[in-house]
Amino acid sequence: MADVPMLTSRDRRALRSHVLTELIRFDEQIVTLTRSFDDIVEAAVQSNVDDEHDPEGTTIAFERQQVAALLRQAKMDRAALMLARDRIEQPGYGVCEHCKGFVGLERLLALPSAARCISCAS
Repeated sequence: MADVPMLTSRDRRALRSHVLTELIRFDEQIVTLTRSFDDIVEAAVQSNVDDEHDPEGTTIAFERQQVAALLRQAKMDRAALMLARDRIEQPGYGVCEHCKGFVGLERLLALPSAARCISCAS
């Protein structure tokens, strides 16, 4: 593991800033998706339509499950960002867990929770 590039303090600041920006974006997305989910549930309660047999398009149940899946994914992505935020200051952050090489700043900016370099992730 000779001369493995490490993150500089500038890199870590950039990553921290990027992660905080992404957390804000996910928080907003979660609020929006939660509101959409609640609206769909409320519409289903107030509706007396048999949407399961409606030939005109998607069902309320389908839309509800689609929004629920997006909401679940947004919450998982946010949790991964929170873990990455907590790891940024740790010495091993940015080191591939498999080959012990450098994960790469560009990869970490694209995927802050990345624990493997591109080669090992493939």
